[in-house]
Amino acid sequence: MRIHTIMHVPFEGAGEMSAWAEARGHAMSEGLALLETFPPVGEVDLLLVMGGPMAADDEAHHPWLAAEKRYIADAIEDGALVLGVCLGAQIIADVLGGTVRRNPHREIGFWPVHRAAGAAGDPVFGAFPRELVVGHWHGDTFDLPGAAQPALSSEATANQAFSARGGRVVGLQFHLEWSEEGLRTLALECADELEAGGEWVTPAPDMLEEAEEYLPVCREELFALLDRLAARMLPDSERPSRA
Repeated sequence: MRIHTIMHVPFEGAGEMSAWAEARGHAMSEGLALLETFPPVGEVDLLLVMGGPMAADDEAHHPWLAAEKRYIADAIEDGALVLGVCLGAQIIADVLGGTVRRNPHREIGFWPVHRAAGAAGDPVFGAFPRELVVGHWHGDTFDLPGAAQPALSSEATANQAFSARGGRVVGLQFHLEWSEEGLRTLALECADELEAGGEWVTPAPDMLEEAEEYLPVCREELFALLDRLAARMLPDSERPSRA
C-alpha cells in the first residue's frame, strides 16, 4: 500500500501511524499542504490528512487550503482511502459538504469518547471500543453532511468521528497517533492554547503524566482501526485512475 501524509505544520506528522505502516510493510511519503504539491491520486492508496493550528475554513489567510481540498476531493472520487485527524477531519468534513465552526468548548487533554449507537455496524468503527480515553487538542468542530455517518462523540464535542463512502473515508477529531515525544513537542509549540485554560483543558504536566497510561492503549486501537480501514481498499479495477 502507498500512503501519503499531508501535513499542515512540521510538528504534526503521522506519529504512530508511521509505525503501523512500517510494521505492515507499506511505503510512506509526506509533504506540507502549503507547498500545494501532491502525488497523483492514482498513486495513493491511503491519504492521511493531519492536524494543525489553523482553521479549516480560513482560506483567506491560508489560500493553499483550496488546492488541498480539491486534491482530497479528487482522492475521494478516485476511491482512495482517506483518513483525517483533527484539522484533517474538519477539512474532510468541509470537502464532503459539512460545515466547520467553533466548538462550545476548547478540548485539550485525555478524555473519553463514546461509540454512537448507529456505528455498531460500521466497517471501521463497529469494532471500536464503546468507550475509550483518547487525546484531544482542538477548539473547532464540524457539522456532518448527510453523506457521512457519525461514529463517536464526547461530552464536550458532539462529533468526534465519522465515516463515509462505505468506510473508505474516515475522520477523527481526536488523536490516536500521538507518541510521548510528539505530545511534548505539541505542548511546546502550542503552549498559548494551554494558557487560555478552560473546563476541558488539561495543564501540560498533567497531560504528559496521563500519557504514560493512555498512549499505549491508543496505539493499540490505532493499529486495529488502520487495519480495518486498509481492508476497505478497492481493487485496482474499481478505481477510475487504474481502470
